[in-house]
Amino acid sequence: MKDTKKQSVVLDVMGADGGAEQIILGGLDAAVQIGDDLQLILVGHRDIIEKTLTQRTDVPANVEIEHAEAEVPMDLSATEGVRIKNSSIKVGIGLVKEGKARAFVSPGNTGAVMATALLTLGRMSQVSRPAIASLFPTSAGRPTVVLDVGANAENKPQHLAQFAVMGSVYASIMLNLESPRVGLISIGEERSKGNELIFNSQELLKHSTINFVGNIEGRDILSGTIDVAVTDGFTGNVLLKLTESIKPMLTKHVQRQIQTNLFSRLGVFLLLPFLRRMRRTLDYAEVGGAPLLGVNGNVLICHGSSGRRAICSAVKTAYEMASKRIVENIHEKLLTDHFGISDGEKDKSQNNRNRVICTTASDDQCRP
Repeated sequence: MKDTKKQSVVLDVMGADGGAEQIILGGLDAAVQIGDDLQLILVGHRDIIEKTLTQRTDVPANVEIEHAEAEVPMDLSATEGVRIKNSSIKVGIGLVKEGKARAFVSPGNTGAVMATALLTLGRMSQVSRPAIASLFPTSAGRPTVVLDVGANAENKPQHLAQFAVMGSVYASIMLNLESPRVGLISIGEERSKGNELIFNSQELLKHSTINFVGNIEGRDILSGTIDVAVTDGFTGNVLLKLTESIKPMLTKHVQRQIQTNLFSRLGVFLLLPFLRRMRRTLDYAEVGGAPLLGVNGNVLICHGSSGRRAICSAVKTAYEMASKRIVENIHEKLLTDHFGISDGEKDKSQNNRNRVICTTASDDQCRP
């Protein structure tokens, strides 16, 4: 009998800001922690991968190599990245397309990952545009799923409605929430506030079967009063970058206080356990990657500067998404709440490849 628990996850080890070694080591950590239920496929130049593996005596048996001759540099546009033949991104996503793997993880060029996933895997039926989802830390201790955080610079009401359904399913399964509270990010909670996009999106979502609670404000995201926050990719990317700045800002502030006087140093020393917990809460490495929802496959996009711990977390998230059938569950829910879209894959007018926004650390170099 086939083992339905075992999942194959592809890890792209090429193109990251810090080189391949930390990416490979992060993947090995995940392979050890998950065990035989995971088959990890390291995709990249074989010589580079083998050089790192030969330095270890404890390489787990559930790891294999898939050779890819080329990598996609971070400074290429999405369109240019897609054209590179036999790149690690193209080979890795191809394995998902062929059914040889259930998920793909990459800290490489975000635009190239997105465009290749769209062209190779295609959009789900009922999806006009995919969305990148991100988990934002909250004061309640449970993260808020925010989408889109950078896949689409411009959106229409049906896009936000589809994002809401995808985010609701993702939060329900991955965060174990029975009925996630879903809200539209606006300039006020009142139904009368917002713009045309918000008003029309509200009308669509009022008739959906998800737990739509109406408009929310930016402060609701980090307070934990909402489970899923929906917005366009432009606004979402600004929110993402603002949230990422909180941790370094707090770190610098604490450092300045330590230098003030002896009593400040003593106070910080007493608060060290709390500060360490706070640091973990705000650290993206705890989550590792952001899923690209709406394509026919599990795809996780990581920071280009991701280290060993972030990659380990991302591989574990990808394994969990595959095990819990995230793609299949999203597709089933969209068939119920289709918002008038009959077939997203054939909706060529909604192709957004030329307006990709990258969310890697070097994203001002990734824009087409």
